[in-house]
Amino acid sequence: MNNLEYGIIGNCRSAALISKTGYIDWCCLPEFDSSSVFAKLLDEEIGGSFGFKVDNSYTISQEYYKNTSVLVTRFSNGEDAFSVWDFMPRYYEEDGGYNSPPDVIRYIEHISGNPKMRVDYNPKLEYALGVTNTYVKDDFIVSLTDKEKFDTLFLYTSYDKDKVVTGEEISINGDGYFLVGYNEKIFVPTVNKAFLELSRTKVYWLNWSERTPTYKKYNKEILRSALTLKMLSYDKSGAVLAAATTSLPETIGEVRNWDYRFCWIRDASMVIKVVSELGHKNMAKRFLQFIIDLIPDKDEKLQIMYGINKEKRLTEETLDHLSGYKGSKPVRIGNAAYEQRQNDIYGILMDVIYEQFMKFSTQIENSEDLWTITKGIVWVVNKHWKETDKGIWEFRTEEKHFTFSKVLCWVAVDRALRVAKMLNKTRKIEKWSVLEQEIKNDIHNNAWNEEVQAFTQFYGSKDLDASVLLMEPYGFINANDPRYVGTVKAIEKELSNDGLLYRYKNQDDFGLPSSSFTICTFWFINALNKIGEHEKAVKLFEQLLSYSNHLGLFSEDIDFETKRLLGNFPQAYSHLALIETAINLSNYKTEEEQIIGNVRQD
Repeated sequence: MNNLEYGIIGNCRSAALISKTGYIDWCCLPEFDSSSVFAKLLDEEIGGSFGFKVDNSYTISQEYYKNTSVLVTRFSNGEDAFSVWDFMPRYYEEDGGYNSPPDVIRYIEHISGNPKMRVDYNPKLEYALGVTNTYVKDDFIVSLTDKEKFDTLFLYTSYDKDKVVTGEEISINGDGYFLVGYNEKIFVPTVNKAFLELSRTKVYWLNWSERTPTYKKYNKEILRSALTLKMLSYDKSGAVLAAATTSLPETIGEVRNWDYRFCWIRDASMVIKVVSELGHKNMAKRFLQFIIDLIPDKDEKLQIMYGINKEKRLTEETLDHLSGYKGSKPVRIGNAAYEQRQNDIYGILMDVIYEQFMKFSTQIENSEDLWTITKGIVWVVNKHWKETDKGIWEFRTEEKHFTFSKVLCWVAVDRALRVAKMLNKTRKIEKWSVLEQEIKNDIHNNAWNEEVQAFTQFYGSKDLDASVLLMEPYGFINANDPRYVGTVKAIEKELSNDGLLYRYKNQDDFGLPSSSFTICTFWFINALNKIGEHEKAVKLFEQLLSYSNHLGLFSEDIDFETKRLLGNFPQAYSHLALIETAINLSNYKTEEEQIIGNVRQD
């Protein structure tokens, strides 16, 4: 059972979700975090959507055009058939910039016969707060709202505008188009221009995909995830979003509903690390510039998250007039978590900075800025690593000495040391080496629980936490260390449920989670592979891939019982972990292959 049967289209400025039957049920314009123009996803009655109605003789199928982010929905009854090509324009301009207007284009391709449809066009601007009125004008259809806040939306089309608005039957005799735009067009679009935009956008994505390396296995899944991560990046500032939606619940009917249309330093840094490993270094460059722009003062502490345009205040409010996804209230916009302290973000960011230094040495633009940030990160870690924090899972009440936060404080100093060695900064190396060892000893002495035979969630705890599995990938401990193997085994026993992982099982602010956090399952599969259980890891990985939706997309969570996708969608966390796991499993060498490789080297 999988109710998040949506595809995402986007152009690194905004995005839209399109259902399996061709309805746009979520879209914010002009940018990712703007108010919605279609939000049926969050209220089936009043949210607003844009789709096509056909009679029961038609079957509907959907897929991405190969190696692109262009979504094709095909309607056919055997004789009569047409396809809807959905995309947000993005392509390279001759002057060196990208053309990414706040538009959704729906190109209608006539395939055969005499197909008929009715247009169901029902925009609801400003999160459907006031009344949206729609009017037919000479060149376009305009929708506007002015009660709560003034806003407008334009629809251009090659079809009869009155029939579009009234929902009368339209015959499709040739190709046509719809263009939903935030701005009124200076030049009225045409079918030919819409086709040109489609062709240019296809070429952009095909070129982007071609620069993504191929592996022995899982190339289709790796590329689809990489394209999804690219669509969650915001070109203008370099920010990377956690997801394209707000308030999709972790559990139906509960209140863990958050707005994810922001840039978490942790999530974004992990995405950038993976995407730059795939060779897409422009995203990394833009993100590092985003960070540099955020830290003007040397003693300014990093927030855990920012708005995509570098906003520092993300005031949380609820939209009580919306009933929520499947009735799950509240619908939230903004996110109060921006005020939390989470000490792990310094290590995760420092890891990305180190990777860029390692790959591009001091050729990186802003290398001096990044060295200043590196010194600032170590200064902050040195001052605060002994303090409690909210942890990676953002507990909203108590603070603890979370193991993951301590390990990432160690990572921050370890990576800073490596950068210092590259730059031959001997005084820093001497000073930071002492701090690095002190944090490492502290973790070994306090995070290990002899009774549980595992590293636990926080100092003095018996509770397990999937984030501790990252101790090995971050280089804190070797995969063959008995303590790490013991931790993986203990986590499997305690947190695995039919191959899906709990983040943790101890009660949090909202009770025991009833859904699996998808990234944790990928971490666990990775850990199994690292400790030598490759076949088991492959089996669980392929089982997990089967829980994606019809287009290979994942949200944040999976329901343990029904395997239904839950939480915000599509989720950057899930897709970056899918890529890492797929690459690790694909690169795995059997003992025989290792021996052959060693012989060749000799």
